[in-house]
Amino acid sequence: MRILGINALFHDPAAALVIDGRTVAAAEEERFSRRKHGKRPLPFSAWELPEQAARWCLDHAGLRPEQLDLVGYSFDPALARPADRLGLDDPWDHLRLTYAREAPNFLAEALPGLDAAKVRFVPHHVAHAASAAYAADGRSDPCSVLVLDGRGEATSHLAARRVGRRLERLAAQSLPHSLGLVYEELTQHLGFLRSSDEYKVMAMASYGSPSMAEALRRHLYPTGDGGFHAVAVPWTEFAPALRPGQEWAPLHADLACSAQRVLEEVLLDLVRWLHGRTHDRLLTLAGGVALNCVANARIAAEGPFDRVWVQPASGDAGTALGAALHLAATAGEDPEPMAGADLGRGWSDRELEAWLRSAAVPYERPEDVAAEVAQELAADGIVAWFQGRSEFGPRALGHRSLLAHPGPVRNLERLNDVKGREQFRPVAPMVLADRAPKIFTGQHPSPYMLFVHEVAPEWRERIPAVVHVDGTARIQSVDPAVDPLTARMLERFELLTGLPVVVNTSLNTAGRPMVDDVRDALECFGSAPIDLLALGPFVVRRGAMFAGSASSGVRS
Repeated sequence: MRILGINALFHDPAAALVIDGRTVAAAEEERFSRRKHGKRPLPFSAWELPEQAARWCLDHAGLRPEQLDLVGYSFDPALARPADRLGLDDPWDHLRLTYAREAPNFLAEALPGLDAAKVRFVPHHVAHAASAAYAADGRSDPCSVLVLDGRGEATSHLAARRVGRRLERLAAQSLPHSLGLVYEELTQHLGFLRSSDEYKVMAMASYGSPSMAEALRRHLYPTGDGGFHAVAVPWTEFAPALRPGQEWAPLHADLACSAQRVLEEVLLDLVRWLHGRTHDRLLTLAGGVALNCVANARIAAEGPFDRVWVQPASGDAGTALGAALHLAATAGEDPEPMAGADLGRGWSDRELEAWLRSAAVPYERPEDVAAEVAQELAADGIVAWFQGRSEFGPRALGHRSLLAHPGPVRNLERLNDVKGREQFRPVAPMVLADRAPKIFTGQHPSPYMLFVHEVAPEWRERIPAVVHVDGTARIQSVDPAVDPLTARMLERFELLTGLPVVVNTSLNTAGRPMVDDVRDALECFGSAPIDLLALGPFVVRRGAMFAGSASSGVRS
């Protein structure tokens, strides 16, 4: 069956295509529209469908809309109640629900030839759950799944179990109680953009102490039945609100640290309750809260499950994939695990070279681009690494990455300056998979950068640029069998420096989506002090690009 999944309602609109149970393509609308998160999470923007992402998915597979068997939409308006009945202060919620009900007709209009009758509503948290339980690499059957985010139709959480093709619901937390919404409110209270900058709160937490945790536990706590209490936290009683861009004080870091600590405690209770019901070996996670890699690391280290797998597109974008996988499973197909997160757009070498010629950019084709990049990194250059298909989800995983030497401590500040972001933000290490356990404790492998790991003391002075203030790092382990080009670059860098690690952060600047196509890469390269752009087998050097020469072309 050919099934298109769509997420559009809250934020991060995305599309995914599943054919005969295999994930063929998945992409977020922001990568096409160049609008961060595709849109703001407002009810009056609910009509902004992922039209470009959906068209690309179909074009990639050579399909026309009329050839689709089903379309899954990751929200079921029949399950929703008005916001006032949920205890939410959202006077526009009725508009969101109206657009959700009309989604089949909007999709038929956006994709001419699509029969609106083929559209199926998939409950939001079921879509999240399916994105993890069916897609988990090395999955076991049965497995447990835990979903936590801001909100779905009438709940903010789902505990479930996958048995074969079935998802069995075990518990759900009714709104207004929501760990995701509470964390969003804290994000806004600390002067950041809610439903966008929650990872900044997680980073800030490392600079504080959990001195307010005991008081917060009166507002945030598990209820012992697989649910929790999380509503109406009086943040101003803990620390004054910050305006956007306003400098934070130690009191704000303590609040972030305390909230992070209590969140982790509630999650561990939910995980233990779920394991007590299922006794499964594998836990899969999805929902925006599952992007909290500090909490994930505690769940992996202290929870009762043998292994934890987190959907790399755990935010709402992943519900597009989950909606498609859920419909495939309910139709009798056996969804295949994800082979990787590189599910977006890619170009052949010939197409890349045509882009470069069209842009009149001087470029070279070295004998081995991996060796050339390793040499540049060893010389302390900053490299834009554009290889293969783009990532689905918020993490740069060796396809649209910004790379640097992890040895000079100043490279953290240097990269934050390049990206135009706050200096308290950490950058992550990319490491060869077979070297990772010697340098970083915690769950291995970690290919999707969704856990934090303690850095071994003897390595902290060798790779200080990737060590956060609390001595941890959010790693990406690279398996040569999965990504031979990136692995070869790391191997060459180790030969030159003795370090099997490079800095890896997303290829973008602050407030912009991750680079996706060649034009994006050239614009980012031209506007930021990046020394080398590695575009497939080609390289563009900053000095050559800005040398003032009118000529362009390839040099070997």
